[in-house]
Amino acid sequence: MNGSEHAGSHPNDKRISVIMDPNHPLCREDVVWMLEYIKKKVADKDPSLLGLAQPRLIQNFHAFAEAAMSLVHRRHCSEQEADRMRSWLREAAFGLWPESGN
Repeated sequence: MNGSEHAGSHPNDKRISVIMDPNHPLCREDVVWMLEYIKKKVADKDPSLLGLAQPRLIQNFHAFAEAAMSLVHRRHCSEQEADRMRSWLREAAFGLWPESGN
């Protein structure tokens, strides 16, 4: 995916936009879906990841791990924790989604 594509041009982009919307109540299913999406992109060696520098990839992995471990250890998510989770998901998806900062 390149930067000229707009969110919503693909069904996954639309779902990611909804998940990242601070007005959307973040639920466990959203987080699991997002982690699965990222995992699949990595497993498929998505070309947009291949252009990222190693330090950036480490940041992506760190954020992915934080989100995953937070999901494992917490049952309920406060608004502040939801914001932190969205931040981790945004970092973990860096380079995979046009609005992730790439």
